[in-house]
Amino acid sequence: MMAVLVLQVEFVLFSSKTGSRKLVGLRKQNLYAQQKNLKIRAKIQQQLAKIHNNVKKLQYQLKDVKPTLDFVEKLREMMEEIENAINTFKEEQRLIYEELTKEEKTTNNELSAISRKIDTWALGNSETEKAFRAMSSKVPIDKVTPSTLPEEVVDFEKFLQQTGGRQGGWDDYDHQNFVKSIQNWKTKKQQKKEEIFKLKEKAENVSVLFNNKQEDNQKQKEQRKKQKLAVEAWKKQKSIEMSMKYASQLKEEEEKEKKQQKERQRQFKLKLLLENYTQQKKEQEEFLRLEKEIREKAEKAEKRKTAADEISRFQERDLYKLELKILDKQSKEDEKADKQRRLAKLKEKVENNVSRDPSRLYKPTKGWEERTKKIGPSGSGPLLHIPHRAVPTWRQGI
Repeated sequence: MMAVLVLQVEFVLFSSKTGSRKLVGLRKQNLYAQQKNLKIRAKIQQQLAKIHNNVKKLQYQLKDVKPTLDFVEKLREMMEEIENAINTFKEEQRLIYEELTKEEKTTNNELSAISRKIDTWALGNSETEKAFRAMSSKVPIDKVTPSTLPEEVVDFEKFLQQTGGRQGGWDDYDHQNFVKSIQNWKTKKQQKKEEIFKLKEKAENVSVLFNNKQEDNQKQKEQRKKQKLAVEAWKKQKSIEMSMKYASQLKEEEEKEKKQQKERQRQFKLKLLLENYTQQKKEQEEFLRLEKEIREKAEKAEKRKTAADEISRFQERDLYKLELKILDKQSKEDEKADKQRRLAKLKEKVENNVSRDPSRLYKPTKGWEERTKKIGPSGSGPLLHIPHRAVPTWRQGI
């Protein structure tokens, strides 16, 4: 039916004076919508590529984990950036979905209004319907009917086109009278038959016309029944397919959500592990620092104590040496004083009267005189014995 409606719209648009202009406007709007969709798709792909690259960077960073504060801070910033990008993308998609939903409702309302107008035109203007039938008979069936429709629906559309529509080529008044007459056929066969004959006075063969109309009506009912059954089966099949597709999508989304949840849990555990390791590292460093301070304080106290002991010992030693030095000096002074006293006593005992004789300074001394007195041999006689120095033990026997 949508194909028939489309043909009716095109026929009405082209039959009017401004129809071509309206169609050009619709085509421009369609082209603008396609360009807008391409821009939106490119923007979405760009956002997804950015998020994908950030996630890849985070995964690459997690391959080489470093237990440092800078590394943990860098991971936290990267995770916050990815989370913000995902939230922004979701919010934009939600707004776009709401806008598209509103546009869909508006479009459905407009299509319903157009469909009602077309039905009104079809019922009110038989000339338009005849022209449409003439035009549709020239259009191939395969081009009008979508290939996705069931076979019974296609057969029913073909039957309607071959028989001249739902009324079999009759006008509204004749067709309604025919339907009323058929409903009371069993009770008033002959009377209704005569009334039906009067409806087509211009026909050459009334009986043939009546029989054809009756056969066409019966075939139309059968085809209509088949069409309804096929449409219901088709709807059920589509509903099942949509349900299966929705269930498959839901399952995929659940699996994806589970994977994301596992990834988030793994990242959260890794984050906790890094935080615990960092905290333990801080506590260990603080403990080592305190231990070092305590050890240094103890060493300084020990050094101060040792220095105080050494200073006191050195002071005692210096005092002892000073006392010894004072005693030694005192003893030397006492000895010197004793010596002076003894010399003084000796001088008192021995009287020393020596005359001055400056010429004795030029005279040889007594020792020199003694040396010049004793002169050895002149060396004219033979030497019986020549003294030699002793031979060292290490040269003996050489």
